[in-house]
Amino acid sequence: MAKFEYVGVAGGKQVKGELEAANKDDAALLLRKKKIRVVSIRSKSMDIALPKFLEPGIKLKDVSRFTRQFAAMVSAGLPLVQCLDILGEQCENPTLALSIKKVSTDIQGGNNLAESLAKHPKAFNTLYCNMVAAGEQSGNLDGVLNRLAEYQEKAEALKRKIKGAMTYPIIVLCIASGATIVMLAFVVPTFANMFTDMGGELPAPTRIVMDLSIFLQTWWWAMAIIGGGSLFSFVKYNKTEKGRLKVDAFKLRLPIFGDLERKSAVSRFSQTLSTLLSSGVTIIDALAITARTAGNKIVENGIMRTVEKISGGTSIAEPLKDTKVFPPMVIHMIAVGEKTGDLSGMLKKVSIFYEEEVNAAVDAMTAAIEPIMIVVIGIIVGGILMAMYLPMFDMVGMM
Repeated sequence: MAKFEYVGVAGGKQVKGELEAANKDDAALLLRKKKIRVVSIRSKSMDIALPKFLEPGIKLKDVSRFTRQFAAMVSAGLPLVQCLDILGEQCENPTLALSIKKVSTDIQGGNNLAESLAKHPKAFNTLYCNMVAAGEQSGNLDGVLNRLAEYQEKAEALKRKIKGAMTYPIIVLCIASGATIVMLAFVVPTFANMFTDMGGELPAPTRIVMDLSIFLQTWWWAMAIIGGGSLFSFVKYNKTEKGRLKVDAFKLRLPIFGDLERKSAVSRFSQTLSTLLSSGVTIIDALAITARTAGNKIVENGIMRTVEKISGGTSIAEPLKDTKVFPPMVIHMIAVGEKTGDLSGMLKKVSIFYEEEVNAAVDAMTAAIEPIMIVVIGIIVGGILMAMYLPMFDMVGMM
């Protein structure tokens, strides 16, 4: 006899449980005899529960792909449960697939779509659930899902663009650091032994490089501990409220990265708020959700202060201006949108403009970083080599 888990409906209420049967058909028959309408049955022995840390994560592109396909199927007139069952079977991400199947089960048990999605915050965030709720209430679920898919695709493209811009300097920095460590740990000691055998006074740059090499070979373990401890402390500090505020404020003040951070935050704010408002979410709820998805604590706090002032009857533009985060052009366009009654449309124009600004900022940052990194690497590697060859030049001069 095998064990089966089931979900069903009895007396208008959802019921769950386990039972033993020879196969699925027998299990379904037993449930029907108990006057339980079967929603789903699965073999318990087949389910291997992985530890939470081993479960594959859910990426934005996975949810975006699901949303786009879900919107197309809802537009075609298919029932929600059928859409979710099909998408759950087709989904390549096992964690997301399981969430979709559970959502389908909850809907069959009598819950609405937004409530069912809200039970899986790792896959469907607050923004997603609120927009779906607005779509269900307005009867325009397929339109809202299409907006969501478009929003997620743009957010993924922006994230990929910024990540791509950061990848190059990080790779170059790692290669430069590795080359420097290899030279100090293996190349310099060879020259040092040769210079020791020769005797005589060594030039100051050569002595400095040799001292660095000796220090690295002697205290590498202490440097590793200090480096690891510093990284761990920074991560822990960044998770605190005060630490996050300090780090995010510092990001906005950086010469090149700060401009990109600010423009990214403005683009994300305008795009998220526009999407929520056009989907029928109230302005207070839309701003509160937008604050939580801002990506920067300074911007988030500024938006939350705006929410407090709007609740007291103030317009949106003035409190946003007081935050000193948003550029004057954005404040002006929001004010115009409020006066004309087309805030959502105006925010969409702002998001399109700042998408282009972010792309330009990324290109400018990449163009500026590349020569700087090359010069820095050249100075480090060239300086070490020059320091090692200086005694040889002195020897040639003496001869």
